Amino acid sequence: MDRLLLTLLVAAFFALCLYGMWRGWRRQAREQSVRLPPFPEVPAERGEPVLRAGGVYVATTRAGRWQERVVTRGVGLRGRATLRLFPDGVEVDRAGANGFWIPRESIVDIGTAKGMAGKVMGTDSLLVLTWRLGETELDTGFRGDDLGRYPEWIEQVKGGAQV
Repeated sequence: MDRLLLTLLVAAFFALCLYGMWRGWRRQAREQSVRLPPFPEVPAERGEPVLRAGGVYVATTRAGRWQERVVTRGVGLRGRATLRLFPDGVEVDRAGANGFWIPRESIVDIGTAKGMAGKVMGTDSLLVLTWRLGETELDTGFRGDDLGRYPEWIEQVKGGAQV
């Protein structure tokens, strides 16, 4: 009987922890939806992509704060994605989730990083776009399948970035 009671107590504690994490995630999403404007939607007429890369969308965080994940409007979830560079901006096409658009004039910088929002590697394996959304600067991280193409991305994007 003591073992059953202890097992139920541990299970209840675990469920309470999960509930607290879920509530915290929802609270953070509500607060961010007030502070941040909606992410730009992908325009219907984009033209032909200059570059394309498959990989994993890691996260969007506040610029320079790689652990402060933006979770509002579903952008806090990691998953497979395709990154496409167009003359007017970058499309983040996420599998199973809403994609978003980063206008070319909003891009502040692009580079590589070792980690972002719980994803840490030993090398500079993340392609990070720093861009403005309203008055807030954000970092969007992407882990490409072909890391050798990062210099090409950096060169192409910096050609139009407002650095």
